[in-house]
This record gives sequence, structure tokens and C-alpha cells, in this order.
Amino acid sequence: MKIKAIESINLREFRNVTWIRVHADTGVYGLGETFYGTEAVCGYLHETLAPSLIGKDPREIDNISRMMLNPVCGFNSTGAEMRAASAVDIALWDLAGKTLGVPVHQLLGGKSREKLRVYNTCAGYQYVRDKQVNTTEDWSTISEPEGPYEDLEAFLTDAGPLAQSLLDMGITGMKIWPFDQFAVKHNGTYISPEDLEAGLRPFKQIREAVGEKMDIHVELHSVWNLPMAEKIARALKPYNVFWLEDPIKMTNADALAEYARRAETWVTASENLATRWSFRELFEKKATDVCMLDIGWCGGLTEAKKIATMAETYELPVAPHDCTGPGLLTAAVHLSFNLPNALVQEMVRAFYYGWYQQLMTGLPVLENGYFNVPTAPGLGIDLVPEVFTRDDATIRITGDL
Repeated sequence: MKIKAIESINLREFRNVTWIRVHADTGVYGLGETFYGTEAVCGYLHETLAPSLIGKDPREIDNISRMMLNPVCGFNSTGAEMRAASAVDIALWDLAGKTLGVPVHQLLGGKSREKLRVYNTCAGYQYVRDKQVNTTEDWSTISEPEGPYEDLEAFLTDAGPLAQSLLDMGITGMKIWPFDQFAVKHNGTYISPEDLEAGLRPFKQIREAVGEKMDIHVELHSVWNLPMAEKIARALKPYNVFWLEDPIKMTNADALAEYARRAETWVTASENLATRWSFRELFEKKATDVCMLDIGWCGGLTEAKKIATMAETYELPVAPHDCTGPGLLTAAVHLSFNLPNALVQEMVRAFYYGWYQQLMTGLPVLENGYFNVPTAPGLGIDLVPEVFTRDDATIRITGDL
């Protein structure tokens, strides 16, 4: 079996998402995905990666992963090279599963659980849909909601009913980021008492509405310096939050370790790191309590599995990131079903019940707050045929189809 072509698919409406299809000479293809910087990702994919991949055996996944990550990407970049390599790696696993007729989680070592608990990241339908970055700084009221799950708007206005809505679906965890909008005032170096109180409002509303029935995950988006992140952590103690995610920039593991010692709440890090070498430093310095990796940024399923296994040796749980696209959610679900140390799987219900369903078939089935075990070969997903005929589609192919 040989790789004969590499294909990339982009849609202007969802300009952050890049899909990649790796075509084998057997007529089977594997589907991969990554997020952000589509033009840079596709440029690197077709100019550099594809010529080195065509003619290789797609079943030699570890060997191809080492080739893609080591000589050109370094060991900790999450730039366009790493994102392109991650998408290719995911596609290779999908291709292998389809070829052998088994789901990817079986190839990874089999399932470690019968169902997978989720938490909901409270984004709305338009969040990071056609922009590179979406914080709460300039988020305005949605005049015409796209559907029932405008959850970003909900947590900024009244988070109590939002928490109850999630519980009604069986979802017992929610992630919010109400402090972001205040960081821009002083570049993350100061938060006023008034702004701090405003940021705490959703936590009060959630606890008043549902008590301790809801796990509250706090996203801090690495926008604060160490003293201010510590101040926010102290202010949140009465609300028993589940974790504090990416409180400071992921450029100083010693500072993050100091934060973890002082926060007295689980620290989670980080979707912004790539490869096991970056995570090794966090684990060795006890800088995180939960390993959060993004399969589309860290090096693909191959590297994600290695990072997660390393986390297991430090007795740390893993919670894969997803606020990106349907392919990456599906790949993360397969990984989470396999990992003995998987804690919980992130999802965005506005995405899952919205544009994910419009673009892709075969998504993992969500029931009462849990994903069911995928059973289809490979990742079990595919782009809907209409994607390829849309007016806003850009399709590039390197190789011979």
C-alpha cells in the first residue's frame, strides 16, 4: 500500500478548519482535520509535506510521525507545520482503521470504558467560526439566535438557567471564561474590584441555581500574569470550581508550577503545547494537575497517545481539548475511550448540534451526558458530499488522483 495523493479542503464560512484526505493506491482514504491558520497549514502541507509523503506506506504511522515532527517542526511548536502534521497523522489512523475494518480506538489498544462523560464548553454557534480569536471582550447580544444553545451569551447574562439546561441533558460539567473581557484593560496585569465582582457573577448564579450538581471549569486563556491569576484563584475558592485552565502563558513551567502550588484548585494545561517534550517539563515540575492536549495541535493521535501514556506514569488524568471541529472531536473521543487515565471529554453542544452535523456524518453519539463507544471502521466519519460542491470551497490536491 502506498500514499498516492494528499488533498486539503477548506470552506470560507468555516475558515479556521482544514480537512485533509490522505489517499492510498488501494482506493481508500483517511480523513484528518486541524484548526487555525488554514492558508499557512495548506501551504506547508502541499509544498513540503506532501512530496515527502507520496509513495510511503501509510501503515507506518510511527515512522511517518517521527519524520513529520522531528526534522522540521522541532519539539514544541504548535505552528502551521505541527498542525499540518497533526492532520496528516489523524488521517493515517483513519485510513488504517478503514483498511483493517476496526475503529481507531481499537487500534490504539481497545476501549477502557463503556461510556465517556462530557462537559460543555459554553460557546455559541458563531464562536471561532469565522474569526481567529473570540474572547468575551466585544461579544454583543445575539439579535437572532441561530439555535437554542447560544451558551456564551447565556453565561454572560444569566448562567443559572444555562446550568439547569445542561443538567436537563445529563451534562454535569460546564466551562466558562467571564474574566477575559477584563484582561484587555491592563494587559492582564490588573483587575479592579468591580471587574472581579462582575467576573464572579456567573459562578454565584450557577451555585444558586443548581448548587454543587455542576462542575464549573474555568478557562483563563493565558491572558493573566501570575499575581492576577492568583488573585482570581483566591476569589473563586468559595465556588468550588473544578479546574483553572491555562491561567498564565505556557512559556514558563516554573511560574505555572508556582501557581499550581498556591491555587489550591486543580490546574489544567495545555492545548497550546505540542509533543511529549513540552508536556514532560510540566509533569516533572508538577505544574499541572490535568493534562489537556489538542490532537490537532500536539502532533496528532500518535503523539497524543504518547503524551497521555507519559501522564499516566505521573498519575495524572487526561482531558482532550475540543472547541474546534467535528473531526478533532471524533478523534479525541476515540482517544478518550482508549486511555485508562481519561477524565472527561470536552465538547461544545452548539457546535455538535449545529454546524458539526451540517458538515460531517458519523459523529459519536451523545446520550444523557455521555458519548457512546464508536463502532464504525476508522474514525467512522466523513464529510457530507455537499462540502465539495459549495461555492466557498477551496480544494487542493498534490499527487495523482
